Amino acid sequence: MIHFISEQKYFGNTLLDYLISIGIIIVLVLTIRVLKGIIQKRLKAWIENTKIIIDDVIISGIEKFIIPLLYFCAFYFGLTYLDLSTSVAKIFHSALVIIVAFFIIRFTVVITHYVFKYYWEKRVGDKESMRNLRGISTIVTIVVWGLGLLFLLDNLDFRISAIITGLGIGGVAVAFAAQAVLSDFFGYFVIFFDRPFQVGDFIIVDDKMGIVENIGVKTTRITSVAGEQIVFPNSRLTSSRIHNYKQMERRRVLFTIGVTYQTPLQKLKEMPGIIKNIIENIDDAVFGRAHFQSYENSSMIFEIVYYITGSDFNKYMDIQQRINFRIYEEFEARGIERPTLLKLHS
Repeated sequence: MIHFISEQKYFGNTLLDYLISIGIIIVLVLTIRVLKGIIQKRLKAWIENTKIIIDDVIISGIEKFIIPLLYFCAFYFGLTYLDLSTSVAKIFHSALVIIVAFFIIRFTVVITHYVFKYYWEKRVGDKESMRNLRGISTIVTIVVWGLGLLFLLDNLDFRISAIITGLGIGGVAVAFAAQAVLSDFFGYFVIFFDRPFQVGDFIIVDDKMGIVENIGVKTTRITSVAGEQIVFPNSRLTSSRIHNYKQMERRRVLFTIGVTYQTPLQKLKEMPGIIKNIIENIDDAVFGRAHFQSYENSSMIFEIVYYITGSDFNKYMDIQQRINFRIYEEFEARGIERPTLLKLHS
């Protein structure tokens, strides 16, 4: 019986060889299971004492990707004991490389996605930015899979230098053909990571102003004060000077009023006090200064500065409107001729 097992060959290997190969696989599998239990127990005890959530993801990734990979490696090393033909050995080697690459890429993608998500939730946390993060995650996934496939082809003895050269030439051609699109695309990355503004912010770009409604891969949409939608290419936004009023804790408002030359001197002297009293009696408005600034062709100019707490544009316009009404009422009650010039500089 022993002679039969050790001498009888099937496909170039004796039954003893097959039994030893199976034994190697069983021993390795059992070893992996024992080590898995010990490591998991210690890691879970460590996780319970830490506040970092990413370690949970790492443990989950190890269970889903690394442990199955180790089982396959155990099967592969068991087979290496056998005397396999060159073609069969090459097939098993290629299968090992493909499976190892697949599990490593999947593990890398999961960890990368979580790192992006964790970082962005800590930094921003708003729903719109999280939706934009999904687009970034898709791009990262494509990049990781692309690099992984190049690594896989290189280990399978493909000449990837020719592939990279072809991709480089094709990339240059695409870059020239789609220069504007790529410029907007990279502008999206700049906006996403640098965050000069976000959805809901009131911004001014050149002579256009409005509330940011959507930040897309190519364009950003803004709803203007008048109600129409303005579409900006992302490349223009990243190259323009942007005034973002959302982050402003206090708005400085400067405006001028002109009165006619027929206004008596005494009333001119009273005007700074009148305006100061008006502003100080309006909620959320803080008086700055009021001065007789200059002489114009048809009027004498007073310059007024005050401050508004908060950044809401509608609130600012409501307060300015109340100030204008009160100034009109006071001028009418005191017989000061109507202002012939009113300029507002917010």
